[in-house]
Amino acid sequence: MSLGQVLPPVNAALNATSAGLLLLGWRAIRSGRRERHRALMLSALGTSVLFLAGYLTRVALTGTHRFPGTGALRAAYLALLGSHTVLAAATVPLVLRALWLAWHGRFEAHRGIARITFPVWLYVSVTGVLVYLVLYQVAPR
Repeated sequence: MSLGQVLPPVNAALNATSAGLLLLGWRAIRSGRRERHRALMLSALGTSVLFLAGYLTRVALTGTHRFPGTGALRAAYLALLGSHTVLAAATVPLVLRALWLAWHGRFEAHRGIARITFPVWLYVSVTGVLVYLVLYQVAPR
């Protein structure tokens, strides 16, 4: 099995891990456990960075993949992929800004941008798993 074949499920697992870490980080901050929140969010960032490296490597090795299905499944997949792609691009500056604000102790401003960043980042992580499932597991080959 080639690296290009191994990376898609690994990348999906990294997205799923990131989603789990984000939810645990949200729960930690809601219960006032700042150090745990910090560790979980940095871990989510790390898994997302590993995902991005794996994704770019996979694209470099195998190129982009056309969806093989047709009809309603294709339309649903393209809608999912479109929203995922647009929000993934928006996630990078949002996460970097939230990280910068927290790093510099500007927690009120961090809290404000985190209210936008968290659901966007979570959506991107979850839909990343769904894109993998539909493209590699559901769609006919």
